[in-house]
Formats: sequence, C-alpha cells, structure tokens
Amino acid sequence: MIRFQHVVKRFRRNVVLKGIDLEITRGQRVALVGSNGAGKTTLIRCLLGEYNCDGEVSIDGQNPRRFRREVLARIGFVPQLPPPLRMPVGQLIRFAASLCDSDPARIEEVAGLLGFDAPGFRGQPFVKLSGGQKQKLLIAIALGRDAELLVMDEPAANLDPKARHILFRLLAEKQQDTAMLISSHRLDEVASLVNRVVEMDQGRVVLDDEVADLVDLSSRLRCRVTMTRAEDAFARALREWHFVLADGERVWEGLVPGPDRLRFLGMLSRYAALLGGLEMLDDDDTESAA
Repeated sequence: MIRFQHVVKRFRRNVVLKGIDLEITRGQRVALVGSNGAGKTTLIRCLLGEYNCDGEVSIDGQNPRRFRREVLARIGFVPQLPPPLRMPVGQLIRFAASLCDSDPARIEEVAGLLGFDAPGFRGQPFVKLSGGQKQKLLIAIALGRDAELLVMDEPAANLDPKARHILFRLLAEKQQDTAMLISSHRLDEVASLVNRVVEMDQGRVVLDDEVADLVDLSSRLRCRVTMTRAEDAFARALREWHFVLADGERVWEGLVPGPDRLRFLGMLSRYAALLGGLEMLDDDDTESAA
C-alpha cells in the first residue's frame, strides 16, 4: 500500500528525513510518534505529494507527487491544525466530494453522527466554526468517502466523549481494508487506535513494532459511578461524558467507549476521595471489570 524507500528530505543544509524505509499495508493502523521536530509532519507531506524528496515514495505503486490528483482522491486526511478556509461549509463539502466522486450527502451524514449539523451550517464560513465543529467536519470529509488510506494528525483532539466513540466505531468499520497512519507526539493519545507503532527521532525511524489489538474500537462499557457525597465538580465531569443521575444525587450511569476506558479512569482518579463505588460492564451485559 504505502512504501518509503531511502527517503531523504533536505531544506537547504538541514536534513530533516535521513533515509526512511517504511512499508504500511491495508489493515494496519500505525501510530507515527515522536517529539516535535522528529520529522513526522515532513514525512506526511512527502506522502501527500506536497514535497519533493530523494528516494521513493509510492502508494500502490504511484508516486504521490507525479500522480497527485489520483493519489489524493484515495486518501482521507485530517490535519492537526484546521486550514483557515473562508469557504462556506456547504461549498467545502461539495468541493471535497468532487475530488473523489463521492456523494456530499454521505459526508453530511458522517458529520451528523459526530454531532455536527452540516446542513444547518451550510452558509457559515469554515473559519468561523468552533474548534470542535471544524474537527468533526474534517473527520467527516475524510471518512465520508471510500478512502483506501487515512492519514490523521491527532484526530480525536477537540472531540467530546460521544463523538470520540463514534469516531472509534467508524474507524472500526474500516480497519480491515483501509490503511491508517495516525500521527501524534504522544503515544498514549493514540495507543487505543493502533496496532503498530513507528517512532521517529531526528529524522530517522528508531522503533517499528506491532502491538496487539487489545480493545475493540467499537466496544462500549456500561458504567455506574457512586459518589460518597454529592459534589458539583465531580457531577460536571460526569456530565461531560454524558452520564445521567440514576438514583438520588450520588449514583450516575453512562456509556464509555472501550478505547476511552483508561482516559475515563484517569478522570475518575482526580476524584478518588469522592468515589464510593464503580461498576464497568460490557454493553452486552457481560462483565469486564468491576
């Protein structure tokens, strides 16, 4: 699917990529990690055909620089920083769909699943949207078509827990026949999404390791949290996860996406002194933890 062979990228005297050799096949969800300046963004831009480079970059045998339109039509890309587009939302969706002969209605449908009412914002300039709205729309544009490769830079940033669960579910639907490259400077932010880790440092690949698929991306946990006493700050934190009161003022229930279980437990740890009880069950009522 993706192949980097002896890829070197220079900016004048500064060598940013120093002989990258890397292959990614369909079904692999790769975390591209490393500190700022490690070369991750430069590698992605070479993959997208934005940069000339020495060596060979190919996607199914095609050079993304020479066959840029054909290659980009098969890639769903979610940038870390939304572009400052003044194009209205409706026009942006139609333009993105036209690049790959997709149905704009499918992009709007995915946006709706993520919690963004695209038709309702059809005339609004993209640049005027909130950070979360921009992220949901960019994800919808990437996932609302039959992309063979997904390139995502911290895709869950700015997403609420419900939208994160939908993102995980949509990625789970594509994981068998789509290659994924997910860039982040922190492995813990993307660990639940991937089955392979590639770490870069100073323009080189210093780690390339496969990891077990420990969590079903589409799984959910049914959780019941009991407080020792009612506390507004704790209650607000649970409401952000769409939990609701189940019994009096101290018992809360809700659903947590499987890949977010550690993040949820991390939130609970901040209120450990107020935590009276915790039950976590698979959504099919099969107990997974308690």
